[in-house]
Amino acid sequence: MENKAKTDEMKKEIRKLAKKYGRLSDYQGVVPVSGKIFDQEEISNAIQAVLEGWWTEGKWAEEFEQGLKNFLGVKFVHSCNSGSSANLLAIAALGSPSLEERRLKSGDEIITLACGFPTTVNPIIQLNCTPVFVDILPKTYNIDPLELEKAYSNKTRAVILPHTLGNPFNLEAVVKFCREHKLWLIEDNCDALGSKYNHQYTGTFGDLATLSFYPAHHITTAEGGAVITNNPELAKIVRSIRDWGRHCWCPTGKDNTCKNRYSWQLGQLPKGFDHKYIYGELGYNLKISDLHAAIGVAQLKKLPGFIKKRQDNFDYLYDKLLPLTDFLILPEKTENSIPSWFGFLLTVKEGVDREKLLSYLEKQKIGTRLLFAGNLTKQPYFIDGGFKYRQVGNLENSDRVMRKTFWLGVFPGMTREKIDFIALTLKNYFKEQK
Repeated sequence: MENKAKTDEMKKEIRKLAKKYGRLSDYQGVVPVSGKIFDQEEISNAIQAVLEGWWTEGKWAEEFEQGLKNFLGVKFVHSCNSGSSANLLAIAALGSPSLEERRLKSGDEIITLACGFPTTVNPIIQLNCTPVFVDILPKTYNIDPLELEKAYSNKTRAVILPHTLGNPFNLEAVVKFCREHKLWLIEDNCDALGSKYNHQYTGTFGDLATLSFYPAHHITTAEGGAVITNNPELAKIVRSIRDWGRHCWCPTGKDNTCKNRYSWQLGQLPKGFDHKYIYGELGYNLKISDLHAAIGVAQLKKLPGFIKKRQDNFDYLYDKLLPLTDFLILPEKTENSIPSWFGFLLTVKEGVDREKLLSYLEKQKIGTRLLFAGNLTKQPYFIDGGFKYRQVGNLENSDRVMRKTFWLGVFPGMTREKIDFIALTLKNYFKEQK
């Protein structure tokens, strides 16, 4: 008892010191394109999780998942170790034998964007399905819904699409298309936590949706992600695949939830084989740790403020860049949407050298990023891998993005002064080019 009292007192003192140490990141001297914003709460939670000594998925992960469920208004959230893993889990779940005639099988086609992030597409290839690439609209950078019918074939089984940099795609058109053709829909919501379409959160329209909590994203757990669904059957499959493929549904550290642990007879295993070691899915270990989830619990409390700050920063930067429309194409939000912006996309007009412009911004310590892979089919790994795919049309807008598009930061760490500096720097650059 004396030792416990001492350790409890030490834990209190450590947490007290952590709160004194806590700070808001200010990114002095640079204008980054993204970054994490945290204070003493994240530090204190992380230290508390370490001191508790559990470390793997546990009570903090449960609290984090419940907070996400409450925020989004969904039935099931399964946290995992990254947004890329979340995409893998979502697509792998649709290949589960338990889905019978609706399962994805080798050779099935899945419609997606050519312009996006590799790990939206890579799980399609890993499942031995065929990605069917469609083009984007030039100002929203999202799918052109007219391309869907052109992409459809008798092999089409699913659609997976990102909400590009927080800008929702036309969910009304995409959901209608998927329902008419009885297709699965996965929303890659990794860049769009808090975005709304017709006043409903993105990530809540599809059969499955994914989130990322990498430090650049709307909230962070350092490394982390999640799969969202309202479908109990899909939720069960996702959890199993995430947890080694186990048939057992006991929470981590718990035994015999089914009260039937040594009475199961599945596959060709002997009756009574320990349920904790029966595997019903082709699985992995993709769980989040409590150390990461503890940070996420603190971040969730700040999420509404983060979303508002991103929206305000986007609007302020938009107004500042309006005088530069002779040189730059400004982004447009999708009709009927309220984006939770991840970044501010710009496409340079003819006569503007993007690489020269980005080098100039870099010298001024202004961070920029490209729209991820550009046209994914032009990436070396895709060409060298010889992966089978199909494309609709010539993907001219995806190619234009590859050559002429970049984005600037609007994350909550951006101040008005930094945004003013971005706008002034761009104005000076184009003035010098005349």
